[in-house]
Amino acid sequence: MRFTKGRYRVRLTSSAADIAAALELRQLAFRGGSGSDADAFDRICQHVLVETHHGVPVCCLRLLPLRNGPEIAHSYSAQFYGLGGLEGFDGPMMEIGRFCIRPGERDPDILRAAWAAVTRFVDAERVELLFGCSSFEGIEEDAHEDAFMLLKDRHLAPPRWLPNVKAPSVIRFAQRLRGKVADPKRAAKALPPLLRSYLAMGGWVSDHAVVDRDLNTLHVFTALEIRAIPSARAKLMRATAE
Repeated sequence: MRFTKGRYRVRLTSSAADIAAALELRQLAFRGGSGSDADAFDRICQHVLVETHHGVPVCCLRLLPLRNGPEIAHSYSAQFYGLGGLEGFDGPMMEIGRFCIRPGERDPDILRAAWAAVTRFVDAERVELLFGCSSFEGIEEDAHEDAFMLLKDRHLAPPRWLPNVKAPSVIRFAQRLRGKVADPKRAAKALPPLLRSYLAMGGWVSDHAVVDRDLNTLHVFTALEIRAIPSARAKLMRATAE
């Protein structure tokens, strides 16, 4: 896969140097430029780079296609969430992981280019469910209360797909914030851009956040059933991917 979107080119990694470039970007985005962000899942995933026309990586992500629900047990997310319900999902899935944009970059076309790549994969692999972990920077619960209230009020997973608690350290925000109501505008601004994109297409989240001290983040399991995407939004996504 290789295509151009405006000022950016999008492609799959094809060499060790490409993987090194993606890992360097992840190191900057997730670890402040120090330490390695490599893990065992890098070997089994396909990696996407979004670059300037001068070859500077500005965004990367990795994709793990899965043939059916039972294979979700082998995903990165399954380390942190009890996904037994989704093992009953009947259809191909794809995990999106390590999605990041170079610190300091603010061009919304970068995110659009990345989603164009995801859309092409979804259509090529006939994916019916996208999922992954959406991260909030910092592990202080109070800093994200508005966003968590909005997730509780409007975006929790259907009961049959709701992930169970598995990680040793979690914040059960749906339970803790019961009875509190979010200010929608303030809460929407507090959502990470990737999560905001998922929710705009009809995505849903877990009822708890995992405390990831290694990356200094809180993350929620996030999923999107392709058939649930509003038709106008789906048409726009496919137009962007052309």
